[in-house]
Amino acid sequence: MLHRPTRRPQFFYTTAPLPCPYLAGRTERKIVTELTGPDAEALHDRLSRAGFRRSHNIAYSPVCPGCNACIPIRILAPQFELNRAQRKLQRINGDVAGFEMPARATAEQFQLFQRYQQARHGDGDMAAMGFYDYRAMVEDTPITTGMVEFRDAQDRLLGACLTDWLSDGLSAVYSFFDPAEARRSLGSWAILWLVQRAVALGLPYVYLGYWVPESRKMSYKSRFRPSEVLMGGVWRVLEESAAAPEPAVVPETAG
Repeated sequence: MLHRPTRRPQFFYTTAPLPCPYLAGRTERKIVTELTGPDAEALHDRLSRAGFRRSHNIAYSPVCPGCNACIPIRILAPQFELNRAQRKLQRINGDVAGFEMPARATAEQFQLFQRYQQARHGDGDMAAMGFYDYRAMVEDTPITTGMVEFRDAQDRLLGACLTDWLSDGLSAVYSFFDPAEARRSLGSWAILWLVQRAVALGLPYVYLGYWVPESRKMSYKSRFRPSEVLMGGVWRVLEESAAAPEPAVVPETAG
């Protein structure tokens, strides 16, 4: 008789309450599970479609009591259309190219990461990260992950985006960039690059994590159209009326 190995049960846990990083005065809780073993890739795919995100070998989703401000969002890559500000961004960054690199931390990346954290998030936990913490963030992954580096014509590293490759799209895990190059809006330009890359690979989506309409630093994600949001367990096209107003300069925010 053929014996099939028993599949290990998947356990989910709820974290203790912590201060919300997006909305002042609120607390956050997450449901988390470990991504491990031969089924990690397939599990991550399923959880991403259910609105989860990845950090290291953990998948998580917010489960904050009385709050649903964090809304999973993904861009419909083949149907994506540049708006006026994004077309301007393409022209400004005409000298920048993206390069797909392995998920390996480098000293050059870390130096840029430190400058970005000190300039943009100096009071945050990530500003205190050392190189080994950064290396764990990049390399501690059980799935197909890479680092997209953005360089100018002089080969200067201007930005980078830690990216997961899913069966149905690309997922922007975390991006950072040179704070001295604010006019380039490299955080938003990285998303445009991922959309183009997804189309070239025949993938339908670019996952952006959570859209938080009440948070200024997270509301920009609704400007990439058309996009879908996960509400009530169903992905729905985001209506134009829900978009944040288009600014003169696209905001700079890590993914």
